[in-house]
Amino acid sequence: MTDPGKSQFQQLLGGFIFFSRWLQAPLYFGLIAAQAIYVYQFFVELVHLVHKVFAGPGSGAVFTEKDIMLAVLGLIDVVMIANLLIMVIVGGYETFVSRLRLEGHPDQPEWLSHVNAGVLKVKLATALIGISSIHLLKTFIEINGNTSVNTTAVICQVGVHLTFVVSALLLAYTDRISTSTAIETRARAH
Repeated sequence: MTDPGKSQFQQLLGGFIFFSRWLQAPLYFGLIAAQAIYVYQFFVELVHLVHKVFAGPGSGAVFTEKDIMLAVLGLIDVVMIANLLIMVIVGGYETFVSRLRLEGHPDQPEWLSHVNAGVLKVKLATALIGISSIHLLKTFIEINGNTSVNTTAVICQVGVHLTFVVSALLLAYTDRISTSTAIETRARAH
């Protein structure tokens, strides 16, 4: 589509700038490679857990309930980071590069139908809170009975977690304000 009010140079420049969004595509392919690495890491940790649990008492590999819980939390952590990667890959590509044209696909994520930069930021912040929660829970489990705990490190970890929570709340509030403002503006225009 050509705009009669723009010179040919402006149209070419605009087309070039719009085309530059494709420079992000290799970044998403890199994140897909990172996703594959996390899948590999998950199975390495799972095999290690299964081996330790079923090795038997004679093997010297005694796993306590605490060890099992920490290993399972490690697996959950890997899954949550993989979920974060999927949100960034699918949501970012859909928002900033090109439509995926998944309408009507039975496996289309529910959130993808209304994804935009604001929604994506809130979802990512929520995922970071989940990952931070897992790390914090692991820290609290490791603390149990441990007298040589670095309390400054624990306090810093709690502070970082609370920063994620406050940031997510502020992002959600900002997104809600901007969405309601856009709706009111459209309503006034009609």
